[in-house]
Amino acid sequence: MAFMVAAPIAVSKLNEVEVSLNSTIRGKPEVVRLSLVCLLARGHLLIEDVPGVGKTTLAQSLARAVHCKFHRLQFTSDMLPSDVLGVTIYNAHAQEFEFKQGPVFTNFLLADEINRATPKTQSALLEAMNEVQVTIESHSYPLEQPFMVMATQNPVEHHGTYPLPESQLDRFLMRIRIGYPDREAEREILRNNDGLHPVVRPVLSAEELLHLQEQVSRVSVDDTLLDYMLSIVEKTRSHESLALGVSPRGAQALYRAAQAMAMVEGRDYVIPDDIKRLAIPVFAHRIAINARASLAQRSSELTERILQEILTLVEVPL
Repeated sequence: MAFMVAAPIAVSKLNEVEVSLNSTIRGKPEVVRLSLVCLLARGHLLIEDVPGVGKTTLAQSLARAVHCKFHRLQFTSDMLPSDVLGVTIYNAHAQEFEFKQGPVFTNFLLADEINRATPKTQSALLEAMNEVQVTIESHSYPLEQPFMVMATQNPVEHHGTYPLPESQLDRFLMRIRIGYPDREAEREILRNNDGLHPVVRPVLSAEELLHLQEQVSRVSVDDTLLDYMLSIVEKTRSHESLALGVSPRGAQALYRAAQAMAMVEGRDYVIPDDIKRLAIPVFAHRIAINARASLAQRSSELTERILQEILTLVEVPL
């Protein structure tokens, strides 16, 4: 395998990252695996779940496993775009204007409870997430690489929140839910409850992570699998219950995520199971149900059910 030969030490460290994250988020190996896939695919991660299941802990642990800069920003309703991006101020001593960088100038930005900020503040992240730069007063400032936004939001708390618009959701490569732990995992959490979170020490350097991200693009994707992805995408655009199908950006996201999944699984080629495994976390937040279908049940549950239905309808290549 090309990437295994090129970076055997880095790949072994990737396994160390996963082990470390599993020790922090008990009993959720699939959640940890998807988070790692998102990181390798150069994507941004949206973690949506009820309070107290470890959303912030997962995001912090993922960021701290890499030896890079990390900022945590608690979003609130009175936050301004300048609180995220930075601000230009006048330096009387130097008699010139200076730009003071905001928290977005980092490698990992944790946007905690992102849906508590107003749409204007949420939109401050759009350029950063899409182009890895920010523009302030006609000046563009590049962000450091690697760069990843990890956002959390509570799906059941509606007081003082602003739902993320489709344009913002589409910037996240993946949306995941942690869910409640099973009985044994929760028993272990209670037994080891000392009020402190496990310490996650850096395993990967920034250079090693960038190298692994570069290797992901070399993972082979057969033409039959490319057609399989496109068939799924086309079904979302024509489904009778959907008002909004998957965008081309969403199709690209699935392609990159499938390559990253193959790499994490130790392969230099994608298989159909990679695509089926990733379709819901990559696509569910990108599609929108129509008004008639939305009366049936919660939109998030319905979009996932529709995607499951589409996966059963599209023929899997042999």
